[in-house]
Amino acid sequence: MQIDLTALPDDSAALQSMVRDAVTVALQRDAQLAELTAEIEKLQSLIAKMLRHRFGRRSEQLSPDQLNLAMEDIEQQIAEKAAADDAEQKSEEQRRRRRTARPQRNLGALPAHLPRYEVVIDVDSKECPCCGGVMHLIDQTRAEMLDRIPAQTRVKVIVRPRYGCRSCGDAVVQAPAPERPIDGGMATEALLAQILVGKFCDSLPLYRQAEILKREGITIDRSTLSDWVGRACWWLRPLYDLVVSTVLSSPKVFADDTTLPVLDPGRGKTKTGRLWCYAVDDRPWKGPTHPAAAYIYSEDRKAARPTAHLVNFRGVLQVDGYNGFGRLVTGRGDGSIQLAFCRVGGDVAAPTPHSYGGHTNAE
Repeated sequence: MQIDLTALPDDSAALQSMVRDAVTVALQRDAQLAELTAEIEKLQSLIAKMLRHRFGRRSEQLSPDQLNLAMEDIEQQIAEKAAADDAEQKSEEQRRRRRTARPQRNLGALPAHLPRYEVVIDVDSKECPCCGGVMHLIDQTRAEMLDRIPAQTRVKVIVRPRYGCRSCGDAVVQAPAPERPIDGGMATEALLAQILVGKFCDSLPLYRQAEILKREGITIDRSTLSDWVGRACWWLRPLYDLVVSTVLSSPKVFADDTTLPVLDPGRGKTKTGRLWCYAVDDRPWKGPTHPAAAYIYSEDRKAARPTAHLVNFRGVLQVDGYNGFGRLVTGRGDGSIQLAFCRVGGDVAAPTPHSYGGHTNAE
């Protein structure tokens, strides 16, 4: 808003109103400029990190997890500054304008399958402020917010009534105790599932899970959690074997491997292991099998690893150019495995048959 200095009003009240409006507009512009500057800095930092990730030397390249962490820090700084700016805005009208102008994310209704509960915020009095009459409901405003109930740790009490006979005095009847996932253990199936998911899916070491439980007043030693995990893994082994055998029983299987950092106690650093993936998905051509994937860990990438994994496999194996799979075919010699190589840029990425023995990683 610009003030025409040649046409200023003589009324002091009108002049003060013009000055206040001009100051308000200037503050709004400064706030918008600060937001745009922060957004530009965020995008510039993101571009720089992506360029470093794409074209930097291998030792300087960022992993996707590191890039996500950097993005989280930038977004948190922007949100912190926005919160500070909101706190400085004294007028509710100014806060409303800022909320309207700010870019919104996660637009749309919250998922319909989530349970809802209502909090009614009603007026203190239903008497008309004008005439004192009784007011009636004409409408209501509804707004949804995403809420969360913290995880609750509780005690499961198993009660087994015991009955006796008053006639003979000899018979005593009681229902047998139910099986426990760990003999003599106090952990239920739900608690074991949470610990396993936290360790293997959410990368929460057991000592951190022990600290989380301790904050709830539950003291469980890390070694106890380790014992639970080991016993639960033993119980789950038949299910794992079933998944592997189901995948490898398919006539068409996709195979690949990836690196995996593994703790190396005593050296103060990690070593590189291998995680092999064998997957089947017949949905595109409406095949008879269900989509499934099986993962097998090994300490290295020697050709003996996939040879041992696929000892009973018969069919088409879709692979990349890793020579260990070629040695699997030449070593078997009966034609029971056929390799289907991946396409890269329209060309088939397949090694020549005589090159299978020259790859150092396939030793």
